[in-house]
Amino acid sequence: MPDDRFAETLRAVVVIGSSLSCVGMAHQLVNQRLLRRPPENPPPVAASVSILVPARDEAHRIAPTIRSLLAQQGLSDAEILVLDDRSTDGTADVVRRAAGAGPRVTVLTGTEPPAGWLGKPHACAQLAAAARGEVLVFVDADVVLAPHAVAAAVAVLREAPLDLLSPWPRQVTAGAAGRLIQPLLAWSWLTTLPLRVAERSRRPSMAAANGQFLVVEADALARAGGWGSVAGAVLDDISLARAVRAAGGRTGLADGSRLATCRMYATGRELRDGYRKSLWAAFGSPLGALAVGTMLAVVYVVPAAAALTGSRVGALGYAAAVVGRMFATPWCGRRWDAFAHPVSVLTLLALLVSSWIGQIRGTLQWKGRTV
Repeated sequence: MPDDRFAETLRAVVVIGSSLSCVGMAHQLVNQRLLRRPPENPPPVAASVSILVPARDEAHRIAPTIRSLLAQQGLSDAEILVLDDRSTDGTADVVRRAAGAGPRVTVLTGTEPPAGWLGKPHACAQLAAAARGEVLVFVDADVVLAPHAVAAAVAVLREAPLDLLSPWPRQVTAGAAGRLIQPLLAWSWLTTLPLRVAERSRRPSMAAANGQFLVVEADALARAGGWGSVAGAVLDDISLARAVRAAGGRTGLADGSRLATCRMYATGRELRDGYRKSLWAAFGSPLGALAVGTMLAVVYVVPAAAALTGSRVGALGYAAAVVGRMFATPWCGRRWDAFAHPVSVLTLLALLVSSWIGQIRGTLQWKGRTV
């Protein structure tokens, strides 16, 4: 009798997980129809624009970023500011060489973050304080923009209208770990976040953003309290979007797969360290992380495991997950990688556990600074 009850419970879990997997895939397809897509031939930008790049020890990869910023089209009044955030590898020299002759790129020397501040929010705060543009465009040092990227993003920002926009870049992966984990970034919000409802909502939980390529109205940023409002936030991009919403602004996402590419991590070790430093903050608390982790396992691991035993319901749930991952490939990955989706989820859960262990022990670091 106990074995029968266990089998019935397991079958129920498979049905629930597979059903939610199908719902998530259907919701993702709706989202991809509604996702804002920047124009391929945007109109010239009349507003003044500041393109702002925080950089710490980025000498090995920042040159293509700078060249792509210098190639931006349709900007009548734009400045490019790069903040060298106490680099030890000659980042500032690489920037100046990439910029060549002329005053189009200004390199600022950053200061160490004071108590209560993390490195990136402090770097972005210094950039915002020095900027004169009506629209601020924050670009990470590992991002390369298409020539029309900034003009297209500003067009969406102004036409929507929004106060903060994240045109989600295409992620360039390296190695097996990158192919497993990086596609989950875009897939996660495509599957779970009702985009147009989220744009109208003031609820912080419905805010999503990506600091790799972030466009914000300068006055909206000021109303939100600037980067000081997220001084200690590990997930500073999402926290900033929430602050803008709390101040009465609107935030949204757009398809940036044709506007920008980002190579976040060059090795599996970099990816592990990068995710460990921030995953613990993604779900609010250990209890929240446990709840989300359990849900991910039920929806995307259990059906796949059941499919291996011959369960047709489990096979349906697994197939829905694979299809959803395939539709997210414009933002990262290869279509055939989608068949490893349960392994991706298990890898993410392992990183989540490791991140919380590091947070509890106080051992998390990033680029030489304690998180």
